[in-house]
Amino acid sequence: MIQEYLADRRRAGARVTPLSGDASTRRYFRIAHEGATFVLALYPEPFVPEELAFLGMRDLLDGYGLAVPAIVDVDGPRGVVLQEDLGDRTLQEALKEVSASRHEELYREAIDDVANLQRQAQERSQGADCFRVAFDIEKLTWELHYFLMHFVEGHRQCDLTVEDRASLSEAFHLLCQEIASWPRVLCHRDFHSRNLMLHQDRLFWIDFQDARMGPATYDLASLLRDAYVDVPEEMSEELTERFRQRAVPGESREQFRRRFELMAVQRTLKALGTFGYMATVRDNPVYLPYMPRTLSHARHTLSRYPELERLWHTLARHIEELA
Repeated sequence: MIQEYLADRRRAGARVTPLSGDASTRRYFRIAHEGATFVLALYPEPFVPEELAFLGMRDLLDGYGLAVPAIVDVDGPRGVVLQEDLGDRTLQEALKEVSASRHEELYREAIDDVANLQRQAQERSQGADCFRVAFDIEKLTWELHYFLMHFVEGHRQCDLTVEDRASLSEAFHLLCQEIASWPRVLCHRDFHSRNLMLHQDRLFWIDFQDARMGPATYDLASLLRDAYVDVPEEMSEELTERFRQRAVPGESREQFRRRFELMAVQRTLKALGTFGYMATVRDNPVYLPYMPRTLSHARHTLSRYPELERLWHTLARHIEELA
């Protein structure tokens, strides 16, 4: 399919190099031809370009002034999107090389961009699909039961009692009911160090096709409770307050901090569900090294809030890292 596409676009003979993918069914390739390189995303099925969420979101984010890859070519019948090559330097990789001051600058840039997204979307909301889907109670709760199925029972093979299930179901419902009641803004949905590319000395956003409405703290929790890198607690505190002042200055520091922490619990458990699914169902071990850090994030917050005590203690009986 790729060679057929390249021949049709007069790029026959181009060098095609597979790239590591994400947790989706898309596959990615670097295309090198006549001194230029591009990234080709190959979708599992043909698509109508006007209906592809990635393309619609790219244009929306570009209109908000955010850095996103340029689109070079689209071939819907072949399931191909050819886009600008942003290189291989994710924020995760860049943080291993940069100075401490540059480290902080990059995080400030990232959270300022999220604040900009939320502000622009509120002021210039349009009819895009992302404004019609949300992290409602059904979606949030489904993600926690996904964690239960694929991490607790699937990956860890825990034998839950009827009482455990009832306790967890009630705790999930109460947590998600509160999160779903908060005001909603537009969220990237998977905003972490692997989905930010450092290119031309600026952070570019990728993997934004699943953007939807959700709490103001959602993307912040994804970034500062990242499964892939450690964010020092002092820096996290400073960044959280910086974001509050830019995104929701009307919320008190105490309320915003609590909402950030509760969102982080839901988000980290959901991530563990994805990691468990990839390991057990997809037989892909790539996320196994990131489980300990994610479990540490979960325990850190579960142990701090009395209203999460039931959820914490029930999970801790089966997951030793949470005890």
